[in-house]
Amino acid sequence: MRRSLTVGAAGIVLGVVVTLAVFGPWLTPADPNDGVLLDARAGPSSEHWLGTDQLGRDVLARIVYGYRTSLAICAVAVAIALAVGGTIGMLAAYYRGWFERIVMRVMDVLFAFPILLLAIGVIAVLGPNVWSAAIAIAVVYTPIFARLLRGPALVICESEYVQGARAIGASDTRIIFAHLLPNITSVVLVQASLLLSAAILVEASLSFLGLGAQPPTPSLGLMLAEGRNFMLLSPWPAVFAGFAILSLSLGFNLLGDALRDALDPRLRTV
Repeated sequence: MRRSLTVGAAGIVLGVVVTLAVFGPWLTPADPNDGVLLDARAGPSSEHWLGTDQLGRDVLARIVYGYRTSLAICAVAVAIALAVGGTIGMLAAYYRGWFERIVMRVMDVLFAFPILLLAIGVIAVLGPNVWSAAIAIAVVYTPIFARLLRGPALVICESEYVQGARAIGASDTRIIFAHLLPNITSVVLVQASLLLSAAILVEASLSFLGLGAQPPTPSLGLMLAEGRNFMLLSPWPAVFAGFAILSLSLGFNLLGDALRDALDPRLRTV
């Protein structure tokens, strides 16, 4: 992976984004919620590197803090979806029978809904806020993880070493954690990286619609929604917020592609 250009590009993009998100308070001394109306809609300058928005707030500071919001929401959402959906998929593949039929039909029902529509429905029940957005994204991606991990888990459950472990009396817990889970780790890593990329776009879409982070919490999608009304007067907030969303999603997408190329034996070159 060290020789891969994709890994290098993903490392650079995600390294810059994570550095800005973690060390934002020290890298951008400006408060993301403090605005000076006299400086409203100003272009990039030495004082405000990326300009200001319609309320005179520093765009760079809001993007940096918006990165923190997006990463927190998407990391929590994908972790919950992986834990719930992955567990359901593995147990369905291991136990089969009526348990598999029931849980996978429930996953099929959730999977039938359009992603954004299902997320909006969940937020309509919970109310619009940061954690509701995280739960909504987790609900959307749970059936994806369940269906994705069930496939390779079925193959592994029928393998000779799993059958041998059952024959010598190994417990279900030991077989799942010692034989099943380690052999699907590569699939988990690749899919988690790719779904993080998609989750960034879903979170930005929800915030753009006013269903994610609420003002004055900095959010990239919210910045894009606020900036679109002033595109002719000052396009900087919307342009830079859109570029920030693009770079974050692209970084996770490149990381997922690199992991897939490195961990899938069928894609390796001699």
